[in-house]
Amino acid sequence: MTSPDAVLARMREYMVGPTRFMNLYACFELGIVDALRKEAGLTAAGLGETVGAKPDAVEQLLHLLVKEGFVTRDEATGGYTLAALADVAEADLQRALTFMGMIKTGMLRQLYYLADSVRSGNVVGLKEFYGFDGTLFEAAGQVAEVRAVWGPLAQQETASVYPWFFRSFDVPDGARVLDVLGGNGLGAIMTHQLKGSPGLRVTTFDRPALEAECLRNFEAQGVAEHSSFVGGDVLEGLPGGFDVLLLKHFVDMYDKDEVLTIFRNAHQALVPGGQIVVLAPVYPEDITDTGDYQADFFPAYILGCVMGHGGLQKLSTYRSWLEECGFEVTEVTAKDPADIPADAIITRVVIRATKRG
Repeated sequence: MTSPDAVLARMREYMVGPTRFMNLYACFELGIVDALRKEAGLTAAGLGETVGAKPDAVEQLLHLLVKEGFVTRDEATGGYTLAALADVAEADLQRALTFMGMIKTGMLRQLYYLADSVRSGNVVGLKEFYGFDGTLFEAAGQVAEVRAVWGPLAQQETASVYPWFFRSFDVPDGARVLDVLGGNGLGAIMTHQLKGSPGLRVTTFDRPALEAECLRNFEAQGVAEHSSFVGGDVLEGLPGGFDVLLLKHFVDMYDKDEVLTIFRNAHQALVPGGQIVVLAPVYPEDITDTGDYQADFFPAYILGCVMGHGGLQKLSTYRSWLEECGFEVTEVTAKDPADIPADAIITRVVIRATKRG
């Protein structure tokens, strides 16, 4: 049994979480880390002059980085030098900083209203800070500050995930494919590029407001002749007659009843024997797995910053829901652990299931 003191000590880790995060990120924002990368051994005074801050404040921020072993301090000269941070590849560091930038701008302020968002089922922070009623995805299309941090992260995630996703399943020659909530048409374009065959036709389904942009992208990529757009609401129904349905990156944004509705609509949209392909992050079957960080991140992120409702599920839960809605799960693919960066939070799977009946 865990002692009260151990519980309180664990709670202390949560208390210092936001301050620890911002202390580290501020060292990058101010340019302190870049300055040390260019010139080792700078003192707090030298760093302060370089980044435009008081030496005393720079020294205060660097205490944590010295404690963590990211930076070392020469007690004789007072000079600072990159330690563990010097060994991190620039591309890896930029990936982590892109995610951290999204956390700062897209999460920290909004999470002040997390409890209010849970009560209302809407992202209250977006309303309070930007006067915007809607989801983070919708805000990214209209609010410049949100778009500035969400756009680079979305591009980063797409470059990392989509090639693996499309390697994880087959599309029959000449199939009719529906990319559900396919946004600006990227999924449809990649389907043509990576799964192309004579007669293949791909339709993007999403909010009607996205049609013009989607069609422009089809034209620009040379796939307009074999691509189309249908507007609608995924909870109200999907067009029918398709061989393959792609559900990427969004089932975790809905509550159970809504996911079941989406799966039932998908079942009706497929021809007999048709295939549904679901890309989603999943919780581990053992939620107490201390090596998995999704329960640390996603509830607050989705409820307080993105949707106001929804959340990840375990793979076994998605399997059960798909079977309840008339599917037979045929294969599940997870990324090779060797291909997952050490800083990654998200654990995704691709679930393939076939329509019964």
